[in-house]
Amino acid sequence: MDAEQGHAGVELPEGSWWDWDVVAWDRGQFRLAAGYDLTYHHGLELVFGGPLFVSCPAAFQDPAFRATTPEELATVTDLLGERPPVLVAFEADAGGTDPVSCLIAADRLDIVQETVLRYWREDTAPGQRFASWVRPPGQ
Repeated sequence: MDAEQGHAGVELPEGSWWDWDVVAWDRGQFRLAAGYDLTYHHGLELVFGGPLFVSCPAAFQDPAFRATTPEELATVTDLLGERPPVLVAFEADAGGTDPVSCLIAADRLDIVQETVLRYWREDTAPGQRFASWVRPPGQ
């Protein structure tokens, strides 16, 4: 996503992306994972490189990505001292009575579609990888 696209809604690839959770968050990245059931695997990741501002729950369902409002852009710009290269907004079901508004600012956004296993297995297929927390038995 380039700077010109950075303040519009996110376009996800075709798929069932109902369940979402945070799978990594450090200085270098904020990584959201999505799938239809996150018990065994996920098939999509939004990787925010150089996260600058994050306001979203650790787990949520059925996000509706949208263009950011002028007020959201102004708030984040005031906090950071400059306009962020990427600013993503969405509404999501976080288990409450009303949807929660979420906002993420970062240096860049990469959308990665591949199968990421959340448990150990010996017979991984090509195009599959393990989540960062998965370890072989005995390790």
